[in-house]
Amino acid sequence: MPDIRKATVEDAPIIALLGRITFNETFGHLFKDKNDLLAYHERTFSVAKIEGSLQDQENVFWIAFRDNLPIGYAKLKLNSPSEFIGSDSVCQLQKIYVLKDFLSLKVGLQLQETLLKEARERNYKTIWLSVLQGNDWAIGFYEKNDFKNIGVHHFQIGKEVFRFNAMARELL
Repeated sequence: MPDIRKATVEDAPIIALLGRITFNETFGHLFKDKNDLLAYHERTFSVAKIEGSLQDQENVFWIAFRDNLPIGYAKLKLNSPSEFIGSDSVCQLQKIYVLKDFLSLKVGLQLQETLLKEARERNYKTIWLSVLQGNDWAIGFYEKNDFKNIGVHHFQIGKEVFRFNAMARELL
């Protein structure tokens, strides 16, 4: 059973490294131009960027550890309406990433439960997320956890354009 704790700004290097590795494990094969992937890493997973995100009061991060090693993280974005959901009491499950070698430990589920508990405690009514079309494992995971498709959107990284399903669930 992994240990999960809220992250602090001092954890930025850990989250930055986990972000790069887990993003590569999940999506790296989709990039024809590895320079686009590297540029995305530098923009999204730099230590400075993660420090800023950790200091933003609209974000809550958690890190999962196994044997004192960081193996995954999650991010909840507060007050985060989308084009698919009204703006009343909505938050976003923005990231759950777990190192591939630890997926069988159900760390993602534990991070999700921690994140959902926080969202409920803050009295959010709805939570939404984006998941890459074709990532059938992740889509199935979210569907098993009561998320429903609410729309489709696109996101461009370098020369690659990706289609995402927006999914949401009520927080009861």
